[in-house]
Amino acid sequence: MDEHNIVIRPLVTEQSMHLAGKIGAYSFVVNKQANKVQIKRAIENLYGVNVDRVRTMNRQGKWRRRGRSFGKTASWKKAVVYLKGEDHIDLF
Repeated sequence: MDEHNIVIRPLVTEQSMHLAGKIGAYSFVVNKQANKVQIKRAIENLYGVNVDRVRTMNRQGKWRRRGRSFGKTASWKKAVVYLKGEDHIDLF
């Protein structure tokens, strides 16, 4: 799997930006089939940083209502990447 297919996009939320500034933990939406080793290599190659550890979680889709019908949003995988030392990623 290619690095660009593993990391889909950075997850920019208020909480993820707080963690990035406080402890150097960055959140990404990643491919569901990617494992921690693949995610670590992809982040190191794409952003040129040293990754300390990776934590992943599978997020279930939420039920939504449109009028009388119900539907479910897509499920996705989230990865929180902790960087070593003084490394940082400029997302903007």
